[in-house]
Amino acid sequence: MLEYKKENSELIVMLTHNDCTVENAYRIFDRCKDSKAKFWGLKEKGLSFEQMKKLYAYMKECGKTTALEVVAYTEDECMAGANMAVECGCDFLMGTMFFNSVNEYCKQKGLKYMPLVGKVSGRPSILEGDMDKMIDEANEYIKKGVFGFVLLAYRYLGDSASLIRKFMAQVNAPICVAGGIDNYNKLDEIKNSAPWAFTIGGAFFENRFGETHEEQIDRVFEYIDT
Repeated sequence: MLEYKKENSELIVMLTHNDCTVENAYRIFDRCKDSKAKFWGLKEKGLSFEQMKKLYAYMKECGKTTALEVVAYTEDECMAGANMAVECGCDFLMGTMFFNSVNEYCKQKGLKYMPLVGKVSGRPSILEGDMDKMIDEANEYIKKGVFGFVLLAYRYLGDSASLIRKFMAQVNAPICVAGGIDNYNKLDEIKNSAPWAFTIGGAFFENRFGETHEEQIDRVFEYIDT
């Protein structure tokens, strides 16, 4: 078993839909702050910077671990996202394409960097590319000191389950599986592969696991834990 394969993967609740933070994110978090979720995240679009800082501060007051997931592909945009994550006091920068400049900045600021791998484009993002090349890419970035990776497995234009299994077997770093976990079959794949973490955002807004955010978060937790 790899060091970062977990018995029970962490759920990162993304207050996002269609790769943007929802306008009522603060209110939803306030309702759900006593749920079982320890990890919470936003995207870089959808709220003003001041609204984001206010919400992240509240999450921290509630003892949560925080992430900013940035959907960006140029070096300038990715660096701007990293700076935003630092200014908001986030624990993790997720997403972005890998750039040495962003990686060095994150290391200097104590920000855990989890870039994407493969060919990623669009918003909502899609993932393309050869699995073996993604694995080689990830292992090169590990040598450069990244914390881990966001694997957009459920936006992959290929076999998502095979990608997760192969990536998990050959990349020894924290892996967060993302991209649209919206049913119990996908949760079963998460349970079987046991990545470090996985994200759910849009599915909670579409009530794929229940009627309310509070109910759905705890239901997913209980399902992953059984």
